[in-house]
Amino acid sequence: MSHPATTSTTPPHKTAETTVRPQSDSELRYLLLAAQREGARQMTGQLRPLNLTPAQAEILLVLAERAPLTLAEVGRLIVCESGSPSRIVDTLTKRNLIDREPGQVDRRVVYLRLTPRGEALIPELRTIDAQTDAMVTDRLSPEEQAVMTRGLRQILDGTPSGDALAERFRRKK
Repeated sequence: MSHPATTSTTPPHKTAETTVRPQSDSELRYLLLAAQREGARQMTGQLRPLNLTPAQAEILLVLAERAPLTLAEVGRLIVCESGSPSRIVDTLTKRNLIDREPGQVDRRVVYLRLTPRGEALIPELRTIDAQTDAMVTDRLSPEEQAVMTRGLRQILDGTPSGDALAERFRRKK
């Protein structure tokens, strides 16, 4: 018994095969996540004796480079903490690492800057930051670093983290 050939105007059903993305797509995402986690583990371990978290260290380093800054300005420049960094800044203020100073023109504006105690930590924080950076710089050539940097910028373009990085690491044109 033969079946007559039929033509159908309905689209073929999607199968699992047509909706599954290549494994390499997931691998890249997980490689990025794993690299971030390894860097965070290394940095967390190095910061532990200072009783600081990576987010706290990032804020101290940003203030060392750019103070005085308002809380909103700090929030636009950091990546470790999404949203407002007020809780972290409060902790750093209580630990006498950051000072809050009212603005001279508008007393409602509060500027953040490092205290002498906070400034004293900066050389060690820069060393820890450089050691964490070495996870990349010791393993990749400058060309490989440039390719990865361009690709990651493309991925992050237009995102809050991408905006923070673009502001913080302005490129010379």
